[in-house]
Amino acid sequence: MTSPRFTELPDIAGRMLGGAVVDANDEFFAEKENLLNPEPAVYHPHTFGHKGQIYDGWETRRRREPGHDWAVIRLGAPGVIRGVDVDTAFFKGNYPEHCSVEAASVPGYPSPEELRGEGVAWVEIVGRSALQGDTANLFPVNSEQRFTHVRLNIFPDGGVARLRVHGDVVADPRWFTGVPLDLAAMENGGAVTDCSNGFFGTPANLLLPGNARVMGEGWETARRRGDGNEWVGVRLAEEGVISQVEIDTTHFKGNAPGWFRLTGGTDPDRLEDWVELIGRTRLQPDTRHRFPVVADTPVKHVRVDAYPDGGFGRLRVYGELTAAGRERAGLAFFDRLPAGHAAAVLASATGVSAEAAEVVASKRPLADAAGLHAVLDSAGVDSAAAEAVSTLILGA
Repeated sequence: MTSPRFTELPDIAGRMLGGAVVDANDEFFAEKENLLNPEPAVYHPHTFGHKGQIYDGWETRRRREPGHDWAVIRLGAPGVIRGVDVDTAFFKGNYPEHCSVEAASVPGYPSPEELRGEGVAWVEIVGRSALQGDTANLFPVNSEQRFTHVRLNIFPDGGVARLRVHGDVVADPRWFTGVPLDLAAMENGGAVTDCSNGFFGTPANLLLPGNARVMGEGWETARRRGDGNEWVGVRLAEEGVISQVEIDTTHFKGNAPGWFRLTGGTDPDRLEDWVELIGRTRLQPDTRHRFPVVADTPVKHVRVDAYPDGGFGRLRVYGELTAAGRERAGLAFFDRLPAGHAAAVLASATGVSAEAAEVVASKRPLADAAGLHAVLDSAGVDSAAAEAVSTLILGA
């Protein structure tokens, strides 16, 4: 069976992106943290601990009373969820019969106890569905809301090896102010759009936080035997002006590219309008390289050409959003918040009344700055509060 296309999107619950299993009602046989291990599950038969066969996953005890088991995951990067993979690898006689998945948008840094509270609005994104054992069970999700947490429910009990939550990162651009901004970072909304070859390593690894620990945590191509070169395309968090680029070939000792080139533009379908940001430049193996960019051309997409082939661990593209880019990022963030969260953001940070905040939240999506100001006027928001809302959402 062909996998749904959502599996090609980043795992926004991934441990390498900062995801964590923060709570579970039971983990008697196997720890909840295993759900997010980046490696595929493994199994060693006849390997017993004090509680039985050791499994690489999350496994609860046999339930003897009504109810079901659950685990709560904090997404590594909040975003729009496009699909979920509930992988029961090696769980053959002890997998759950059914599962469901809920999601929530919770501001700040809630504790496990707060996430259990009645004030959290959990939304079902995958209805109760049958599971198969020893299988990657794939469930598409149809929602445009931005979520911060998911809750995996299993019925009635059993084990799940891995949980992958694939989607599009929607960053909160309020955190972009006053700090060096990596426009390509996955946690900021950057994404790989295409590449020429990813035989040994997926190109999405280039945009992960932190440094690659081993060569396998980067992007690496097959050996090129003909003419030409390999390349990777990246959509930035939004339109910006780049000031510095980092190409990190750490761990790539006999297989780093000999040279690279960086180009960029605003429209991926009009490459003739793109500009060269860094000309063909030599790279060293096992080295963290930094290069200044002197062009002040706004770009939303970049392409790294690697000559002739090879791989590297991380790509950083530092710069600043343009005013138009910041406006679009702010509107995208605000439009995708669940209604209650959007109203709470306005009421808590801008002085807008709770009633007016609910009106503004109900008028989304907002097409542009003019649309936001029109909604604020219709909600009776005074000029001082309207300016605060504009600064909060649009950055100006």
